[in-house]
Amino acid sequence: MSFACKVLASFLLIFISSTKGTALTHITILGALDHDIDLNIPSFQMNDAIEHIQWNKNEMRIVQYQHGKIHDGQKETYQLFLNGTLKIKRLNRSDTGTYKVIVYDKDGKNVLEETFILRVLEKVSTPVISWNCINKTLTCEVTRGTDLKLRLYYNGRSVGEGQKVITHKWNANSNGSFTCTANNDVSEETKTAVIECPGKGLDIILILSICGGGLMFLIFVALLIVYISKRKKQHRRRSGFIVADEELEVRAHRKISEEGGRKLQPVPGSAPQNPAASQPPPPPSHRPQVPGHRPPPSGHRVQQQHKNQKQRRPLPSPGTQVHQQKGPPLPRPRVQPKFPRGATENS
Repeated sequence: MSFACKVLASFLLIFISSTKGTALTHITILGALDHDIDLNIPSFQMNDAIEHIQWNKNEMRIVQYQHGKIHDGQKETYQLFLNGTLKIKRLNRSDTGTYKVIVYDKDGKNVLEETFILRVLEKVSTPVISWNCINKTLTCEVTRGTDLKLRLYYNGRSVGEGQKVITHKWNANSNGSFTCTANNDVSEETKTAVIECPGKGLDIILILSICGGGLMFLIFVALLIVYISKRKKQHRRRSGFIVADEELEVRAHRKISEEGGRKLQPVPGSAPQNPAASQPPPPPSHRPQVPGHRPPPSGHRVQQQHKNQKQRRPLPSPGTQVHQQKGPPLPRPRVQPKFPRGATENS
């Protein structure tokens, strides 16, 4: 019996020594989305006896250390340090998985094996608190976060829990401080708000003031419309008066132009109005003898000439003639010669 016990004890010692340094446990690691994370090997010290370090993800090699050199084919995602730590850059959801590290010494002996379970979580966002004093309802909600917990506190006392949204309704006056907290395994955010709701009397005053403000606004709009319409009517009237005045002015100008044109018709210089009076009497030897006709006396002839000169209209000045003859030229009246009364009667 003693010999058998000795053999069994030696066998156990050999088995324990051969499996010494091998870890059979799994370590769970939580990482934040879009952040870096380091996978540190616990209870491991780097020394000259270490010859080979290898990291695998889901049984596939990603980086390794061998013969004093680091071989990392994915530098954009992974980085291996000389102490065996693996750095994963800017975590995304696809980085979730199982990572395993294996360490060998120069004799090829397996010194250490460690397995890590990595979970990538999204950080929680800052909670948003909103309330309605009429319905007496308060709401706390978050928009981002993985596996988060949401809690609502009123003056330090918990009044509700949830995942994404918490709705709290009070019966009495709940003026005070509300605090909403959102957290998960990688982050935590808190928001505090002080609620101040007016009483019933103030609610009625607020409603009446809002209604009164709306009524005043409608009255102001109506007055503005009336004022604009009156201004348009006045403008139309003024425009009509101006047009009428312009038409009257044009008509008056035309009438003056016509009258001025008639007055300014030049009298032919070669044909006097009374040819009988303007022509000198023929000599006595050549004077025709008309039976029964006697020439009027000289005094009557002088008076007739003086009268004809008065009847002649004075010629206007050149400046006046140019100003009056703006319109189209008018037809000249025919000038009929006038004979002395005595001559007409005798004839």
